[in-house]
Amino acid sequence: MSTMNSVVAVYDSHQQTEAAIKELQEAGVDMKSLSIAGKDTHTDEHVVGYYNAGDRMKYWGKMGAFWGGFWGLLFGAAIFAIPGFGPVLVAGPLVAWIVAGLEGAVVVGGVSAVGAGLFSIGIPKDSVIKYEVALKTDKFLLIVHGTPEAVDAAKHIIEGTEHHSYTVHEDLVSA
Repeated sequence: MSTMNSVVAVYDSHQQTEAAIKELQEAGVDMKSLSIAGKDTHTDEHVVGYYNAGDRMKYWGKMGAFWGGFWGLLFGAAIFAIPGFGPVLVAGPLVAWIVAGLEGAVVVGGVSAVGAGLFSIGIPKDSVIKYEVALKTDKFLLIVHGTPEAVDAAKHIIEGTEHHSYTVHEDLVSA
């Protein structure tokens, strides 16, 4: 089993998140190692979308242009209706981690489906709770998961972005 690390950055706006993703892409970070998650509180209509891991996620709403740009760029996308959160939009490997966490009936007291996904790859519960609070308060999560060297390179890029906070989690399970 190989050692994997993650850096989880919290951003206050979708513009900050988008700028960070563009910087990571321009630096050559593997886009398949990125995940983003954000609560969709900015649409006045019902969520319309579907889970699609191969082609594109279709989504309509005020932030559709923001999310739509990432559906083809990142592998996998989904909309989860999570009690206590509402609709949460997710793109990247985090989708599979959430599904695996739910399918594996991971019981982690007091955390959501997103939290179960993060916990399933070894992110500590206290950090998971911190990320759930960030999502509940309309912030965005950007996660880069990979080898220690790849995550360290991504961390240096994230340090130069306009972020709320970031944390490196080391020696996680391979996902």
